[in-house]
Amino acid sequence: MLLLWAVRMVRTGVERAWGMSLRRSLRQARGGTAGIAMAGTVLAVVLQSSTAVGVLAVGFAASGILGITAGIAAMLGADLGSALVVKLLSFDLSELIPVLQLTGATMFLKFENRQVRQIGRIVLGIAFILLSLKMVGEATLPLRESAVLPQVVAYLRGDPLTAFALAALLAWGLHSSVAALLLFASFAAGGLLPAEAAAPMVLGANLGGALIAAWLTRGSGLPERRIPMGNLIFRGTGAVIALILLQVLPQPLQYLGGSAGVQLVNFHVLFNAALLVLALPFAGAMDRLTARLWPTPEGEGAAPGYRSSLDASSLSQPTLALASVQRELLRMAETVEAMLRPIAEMLESGDAKRIAQLRAMDDEVNQRHTDIKLFIARMNRGELSEDEARRGLELTAMAIDFEAMGDIIAKNLLAQADEKMQRQLRFSPEGWSELSRMHARVLANMQLALHVMVSSDLAAARQLVAEKSVLRRLERESHDRHLARLRSGQSDSMETSDLHLEVVRALKEINSLLVKVAYPILTRNGDLLESRLTADVHRLY
Repeated sequence: MLLLWAVRMVRTGVERAWGMSLRRSLRQARGGTAGIAMAGTVLAVVLQSSTAVGVLAVGFAASGILGITAGIAAMLGADLGSALVVKLLSFDLSELIPVLQLTGATMFLKFENRQVRQIGRIVLGIAFILLSLKMVGEATLPLRESAVLPQVVAYLRGDPLTAFALAALLAWGLHSSVAALLLFASFAAGGLLPAEAAAPMVLGANLGGALIAAWLTRGSGLPERRIPMGNLIFRGTGAVIALILLQVLPQPLQYLGGSAGVQLVNFHVLFNAALLVLALPFAGAMDRLTARLWPTPEGEGAAPGYRSSLDASSLSQPTLALASVQRELLRMAETVEAMLRPIAEMLESGDAKRIAQLRAMDDEVNQRHTDIKLFIARMNRGELSEDEARRGLELTAMAIDFEAMGDIIAKNLLAQADEKMQRQLRFSPEGWSELSRMHARVLANMQLALHVMVSSDLAAARQLVAEKSVLRRLERESHDRHLARLRSGQSDSMETSDLHLEVVRALKEINSLLVKVAYPILTRNGDLLESRLTADVHRLY
């Protein structure tokens, strides 16, 4: 359990410290399927999880940012990255445990800077991974003298199919192929599991690892769900073929290292590297195969029918009525987020049909805005406490702000994307990098704002408000750099000057509206004055 928790701890720290940059690196990966696969490998090494990359790829595919072929390529690369993580963690670094614990705990507990604290979380997680592996080795020492163990090992060696299936179930049950493979390597290094018996278990863990992403994304829609399914077919087929080859060919494990633990880890890395090389050229074919196996139903992918969460029967009970308004507001905000997410893709490549679909979503935003205002107006005709009336005003203000965001996206950002497509313009590489960075930041703040709406988390509200100055700085820097490019006579910057400045201004306006979600929480806590944050919050951020 310590190993599982520690692996998750490292991944959480990385996501919180560099989540936006990692998502942007996958979205902006270039070089065809090979470039996408390389990005997937790097992300899996950093996140210590191929599953995390798979879930990320599914989310991008749902937003139209990533194609199915590219998503499958990213997952093949992530499988290799996950194997490299196992290799790195398998080295004997137990002497570093006290140093890592002291360093990580000091960074996490003694520093206020969010980035430093998350790095401390990562360092602590690595220390706990090493500590848990050391504890596993010490706890299993008595098993080496067991009379039953040789019988179990002999059975697994004689029944590779059972060993394969048990390892697949274990990896899926732990929801971490990294943890499962580190356990197998630890057992092998301790003499509990010979390499010949453990090799089928390594292949089974690979199948179980592919099952995890397919299981976690089972609620996603088509066609994006085909990404983990395509990876599952590739990885499962490769594992079965390798299992058969292990039975009919001489064992190659003795050439992969001096000890059983090293041999297993190297075999795992070799299998995933070979799978990447052999399967990557067929990522497009797998896209077509999964499209045949799981065809997108007619009408799926279109905007769902309008469903309101407002319950007129609750108007006589203000608490329930306000709860239904908050649910409706959350749906409205999620629709705005769905409009905002693919904006970078629309600005980069343009797609008239997709632009029209996104513009049509603004009608739903407007309808929910109107319904919320009228519902709260009817609720105000009844007897309300002071807190209930204040909460109604806050929710109304949020609805107005999200409706304004929808208008900015539909009438400004999408209009800029349409104009750029019609005129066949291109942003300069530097300008596009600035716009992409701002869009990713605003999108992350949108998710943070939704969290604040649902949880009323004070720390998250403070963080959200602090983001206003970050966007102001990004806008100022982008403006200055853009003017410098114009002075230098850079042609693509001159052609897209108006578009660039309009997009920057629109993203800043959206972020300013998002920040207002946090104002009621900070005001109630005394952190927000009439015109600025209190000095304590300024010092904190």
